[in-house]
Amino acid sequence: MNALLVICGLGFVSLLAEIANFKKLLTVLVILALAAAVVLVVLDWNTSQSLYHDMVVFDNFALGFTGLLCLVTLGWYWMTRDFFENHPHQSDRLALVVFALAGGIIMVSFNNMAMLFLGIEILSISLYVLAGSNKASLLSNEAAFKYFLMGSFATGFLLMGIALVYGATGSFDITKISAHVASHADSLPRFFHAGVLLIFVGMTFKISAVPFHFWAPDVYEGSPTPVTAFMSTVVKTAALAAFFRMFASCFASVEASYHIVLQVIIVLTLVVANVTAVYQGSVKRILAYSSVAHVGYILLAIMSSGSAASGVLFYYMASYSVASIAAFAVLQAVELSSGSTGVDAFNGLYHRNPFLAVVMTIAILSLAGIPPLAGFFGKYLVFAQALQHGYLPFVILGVLTSLIGIYYYFKVLIAMYRAEKEGPRPDKYSTVLLVLLVAAILALGIFPDHVIGLLRL
Repeated sequence: MNALLVICGLGFVSLLAEIANFKKLLTVLVILALAAAVVLVVLDWNTSQSLYHDMVVFDNFALGFTGLLCLVTLGWYWMTRDFFENHPHQSDRLALVVFALAGGIIMVSFNNMAMLFLGIEILSISLYVLAGSNKASLLSNEAAFKYFLMGSFATGFLLMGIALVYGATGSFDITKISAHVASHADSLPRFFHAGVLLIFVGMTFKISAVPFHFWAPDVYEGSPTPVTAFMSTVVKTAALAAFFRMFASCFASVEASYHIVLQVIIVLTLVVANVTAVYQGSVKRILAYSSVAHVGYILLAIMSSGSAASGVLFYYMASYSVASIAAFAVLQAVELSSGSTGVDAFNGLYHRNPFLAVVMTIAILSLAGIPPLAGFFGKYLVFAQALQHGYLPFVILGVLTSLIGIYYYFKVLIAMYRAEKEGPRPDKYSTVLLVLLVAAILALGIFPDHVIGLLRL
């Protein structure tokens, strides 16, 4: 809870920076606030706090993901300093990012469906504006408009589902709903199950699972690259943690209501996202479809293990987020140099800038699940849990789609090692960040048990 207060305070301070004329101090304030939030998470560890009439609960699950969101945001901010410092509305953009982060923290700690809705809306409204923050780009304006329309539509499904569940159980509290469902399993009205499915649809939109993913590639491509990086890491992590908290605990006893639907969505997500990515010519769109594909693996872990999947979810999102930030950092450097995010823009990157090429190689290999990097152990843990619970066909499908993923990831790798002329050079601050991200990818791959053990409840 203390971390959330710090983040909200940072958001309000950012809004006042323009009026009080201390914009130059914002970078220092952001770094200090995010670092303080992580320290407060560590200090609060193993202390479960229920606040505001049990509407939010900061247990180890919420604290773990709060710390992860703050650390990823810190790395993201380090990567995207130019997005703020070279813009006249620096404080406005920063405030939107910080409030989006606050919404994500509420999403991972909610214990009441009203708080889930508030968290989603705080996060989403900030992102609608950020997606369209490049006013000179038609694609950016289109991305914001499409995201807003599709997001509003999905929110309608979510709210209708919450209303139906409330009508059947008389509560918004997910703990009370879970207890009511368990004790009245045979007498629940049909509209309760309809409500669960509507909530399921609304949440699968937020995590961009197929077939509710159509907004993601266009929004990811049209948004400024820093915003795309934020959406594919921080926002994706918060949404998946909220999905897990809802369906692995609150609705675990009525899994039969959505089990078949979940299986279909996993199959579609793994197949459609990976196959479609093969035909993309933009690295930005490849990473967008990659982000959708990774949702399929996470959903497989949730389906296989239920509430026991919290550690795997945390490890997978940590390894995915670190690799994605590294990949987007290199993509941003290439885009600034060439003005393009196409695969062709990466031609000869190794000969122009070996350091960037090596970082991109490690990040892509981790996303593809190549050992001994962190992404490999993430997929291994998902497949191991699925096998333990008898989901062999899904594991086979997951392995096959991972092989497809290697094909489109390697398109970028092959392009980088072609001979070509001069290219981008990162500044010394970005170099330090990229070194730290590569070290994190390697460390997560070497010590997976230490990370997974954090959330073994």
